[in-house]
Formats: sequence, structure tokens, C-alpha cells
Amino acid sequence: MHMLFGKEHVQRYQETDGAEGHEWNGTTTLLLTTTGRRSGKKYTTPLIYQRHGDSFLVVASKGGDPRHPEWYLNLQADPEVEVQVKDEKFRARAHTALPEEKPEMWRMMTRVWPDYDTYQTKTDREIPVVVLERLS
Repeated sequence: MHMLFGKEHVQRYQETDGAEGHEWNGTTTLLLTTTGRRSGKKYTTPLIYQRHGDSFLVVASKGGDPRHPEWYLNLQADPEVEVQVKDEKFRARAHTALPEEKPEMWRMMTRVWPDYDTYQTKTDREIPVVVLERLS
């Protein structure tokens, strides 16, 4: 199977309820859908995640780019998001990890994707960890 990226990754994940796309490059991904802060359109992004209690963690790394990824800017404007993990879809509220919770969460994420540490060395921007809390 070839490596999935971008729109194709999202499409295969949605079509197969995560049978294709959840396992990715030795780790796992979820789909995060945000609302465009200017367009109002829905945008879906595949992201590496880890469970943290009842919540899910994702990292707004953009490969160490000096700018935040669009999805992160969108959820700052509207923290109500949609999440898909395998065949499970739910609404969630997103928030940036607080300074006191981030170190533990960052370690969790770098255990599954060590490149996050490399990305952080490439940018002066503090790369956020985002907590996705399920809404009932």
C-alpha cells in the first residue's frame, strides 16, 4: 500500500471508516474537521494523535514552519470541531494545552512521532499541543 497524503488520505479514511488511513507510517491518525475562519467552509485534516484519558491529542507542527497550520488558526476562531477515529465520529471542543499540561502531552506525542522535536528546533514558534475534548 502506498503512503496516503492530504485529500487522498482523508477520502480513503472516510470511505473505509479508517481501515485505510488510521494506521499511517508506523503511527495512527484521526481526521479533524474545522470550520474555515474566513470561508465558513469545512476543512478536514488527517493528524497523528494519542488518546489522553477521554480526550485526544494532536500537534499543530506544520513540519516546523514558522506559521501555525490553517486548521489550528481555524479552531482558535471556532473551537467546535468534528473528529473521526476509525469508524467513530463525534463532535469535540478544541483547546491548546496549558503550559502546565503541555510537557507531559508533548512527551506522549514525541514518543509516537519523534520528528516533532526536530520540527520545534526549526522554528521560533512554540508548537502547540491541541486537546480535543469529546462533547456529549
